[in-house]
Amino acid sequence: MEDNEIITVNPRIMSGTPVFAGTRVPVESLIAHLKAGDTLEDFLEGFPGVRREQAEAFLELALRAAVGDARAA
Repeated sequence: MEDNEIITVNPRIMSGTPVFAGTRVPVESLIAHLKAGDTLEDFLEGFPGVRREQAEAFLELALRAAVGDARAA
């Protein structure tokens, strides 16, 4: 999945807040839900416009950003 299929940043959408592509759902909301103890399933049920593959791909990007490409591969 290409990065532009996962996240969109556009000043005309949510004032440039990174959102899941094709939605107005901020990617930060997934992290907030997980931090609060919700499961990925809970998040996807609450935001049906976000596809599972998008959410999983975003988490992979976040992991790579946090620990580096070598450990996340």
